[in-house]
Amino acid sequence: MKVRLGYVSISKSLDGITSSSTLNYTNYLKTENKLKKLNNVILSNLEDLEKIIYYNIKNNIHFFRITSALIPLSTHKEVKFDYITPFKEHYDQIAKMIKEADMRVDFHPGEYMILNSTRDEVLENTREILLYHYRLLKAFQIKNPLLVTHVGSNAFGKKASLGRLKNQFYLLPREVQSVLALENDDKVFNVEDLLPIAQELKIPLILDYHHHLCNPTINPIQNYLPDILKSWNGRVPKMHFSSPKNKTKKEMRSHHDYIDSDSFISFLKVIEPYFEQVDIMIEAKMKDEAMFRLIRELKYKTSYRFIDETTFETN
Repeated sequence: MKVRLGYVSISKSLDGITSSSTLNYTNYLKTENKLKKLNNVILSNLEDLEKIIYYNIKNNIHFFRITSALIPLSTHKEVKFDYITPFKEHYDQIAKMIKEADMRVDFHPGEYMILNSTRDEVLENTREILLYHYRLLKAFQIKNPLLVTHVGSNAFGKKASLGRLKNQFYLLPREVQSVLALENDDKVFNVEDLLPIAQELKIPLILDYHHHLCNPTINPIQNYLPDILKSWNGRVPKMHFSSPKNKTKKEMRSHHDYIDSDSFISFLKVIEPYFEQVDIMIEAKMKDEAMFRLIRELKYKTSYRFIDETTFETN
């Protein structure tokens, strides 16, 4: 099985470089030249994102999640501005780098995106969040674009909640529908709940193994892996892996700074019979440092054949 590892948003190796600089609405209102200040923050984020992408290329990191905080105030209902056209040169340059490196890039909209909410204002905001991310996918000319989403609300129970998700999905523009993928969560909706929905909506299902351990299926996860693979319809599947901050019930769901390499090796043994290739997003607080520490431990503990710095084949 061929495995590529990736990390999320920020490189811990690049001190002082972040593509998530913010400008909140209160400070925006206090600023005399509001649009200029906002544009300066956006420009800084795009310039730093280019540095992060360059770092990824130099270190053969082929899988990366761009921060959703790239464009401050992009979905605020009181702030309307064009965050694409004025920065087209920067988007194009980053797009060129991503394309030439054949880097897999995606987004994971955050907690405020609740596609099955029972509140109209939340649904309206969710659609804005999705459109914002879709515009960025287009601006960066992402190959096989993907937006990762959870089910969201569990109001009135699982069946009703999944029904609302389906209804709202079909109300989205077709181009947004085409880039969505479902991920199992750590509290309510597990893989078993989501496979039928992913199959009906014809969208991929992302296995988050940490979430699965917190919120397991009735049957062993191996029972669901063939259908998870089918949901990707020929594309290379992606999965998420993290280690718990602590094994106590209180902190089981929180991400650790680093990855437990023994648990990761065990996870690969579970999925290896079912997948020829997989991209695994390392979700750890120490970001790329956690990924490279894991890689060093894998080289010591296993006989995996490393193709480059972040890509290897299992036995």
